[in-house]
Amino acid sequence: MSINFEIKLKRENKIYYEGELLTGCVQFQCPIETKHDGIVLTLEGMVNLHLSNSKSVGLMEAAFHNSLKPITILNSTYELSAPGKLFAGVSEFHFEFPLACKKEPRILYETYHGIFIYINYQLRCDVKRSFLAKSLHKTQQFCIQYKRSPSEAVKLTNKEVHFSISPDSLQKNMKERITMPRFLITGKLERTEFCLTQPLRGQLTIQHTEAAIKSIELQLLRIETCGSEEGYAKDATEIETIQIADGNVCPKLDIPLYMILPRLFTCPTLITKNFKIEFEVNLVIIFKDDYLISENFPIVLHRLHGNPI
Repeated sequence: MSINFEIKLKRENKIYYEGELLTGCVQFQCPIETKHDGIVLTLEGMVNLHLSNSKSVGLMEAAFHNSLKPITILNSTYELSAPGKLFAGVSEFHFEFPLACKKEPRILYETYHGIFIYINYQLRCDVKRSFLAKSLHKTQQFCIQYKRSPSEAVKLTNKEVHFSISPDSLQKNMKERITMPRFLITGKLERTEFCLTQPLRGQLTIQHTEAAIKSIELQLLRIETCGSEEGYAKDATEIETIQIADGNVCPKLDIPLYMILPRLFTCPTLITKNFKIEFEVNLVIIFKDDYLISENFPIVLHRLHGNPI
């Protein structure tokens, strides 16, 4: 007969902070009395680093791949039950784990689900059984977020970033000049350093354009860097793209920019000796003939509780 069991956390939203206690229970439902060889609960926190398939690091490849080994943040094991029996009906085993990193890097990084960097926390319950009966296991993921005290509050740079996009501004860094339609697009971002629970805000204005506009889009990118002194692999991938305007936009009209950041796919900007997680925003203008221009803005994200400073 099968054993049904699940790991239940006391906190429904599954969001925890460093220094707190992770509490809950493992609940078993058995149709009949069932023998087992021990029940073990493991707390795991890992940073997994991956190298893009398109990357090559030449002579330093072996040393470089060495630096991409998983980084263990949490690893604790607790015996819920010695070998024995699970009685018919419902049985519960309660647990309590302190959320603290006792070795390097001595900090619990925020949960983050990227493409080449993945920071994950989970509980794994293993039910050991005899050779003839298959051992069972279940996992339960939870999220870690930063929680700063008032003395650690980050003072955000409250500075608007103004921009002006034209053929001249785009060709400043080009070795060869190319022919493109004449246009002038101006605007601003309210700030490029902000709390990730707040939206990115700004506005843009099409001052004039010779070519009709097809679409205006705002694109959020993750910049993931993996490696160490032996070498680095840096990749930019898209998190989300939202359309700001569809079709040819009236000149001199102020168009609001507004983007809410997705929860699991963003985190506070993080720079360590083995990896970096950074973010950028691209403002993309697509003309009727599918000619595309873009302006890039690096952004810095923080986790703030209460009113941002």
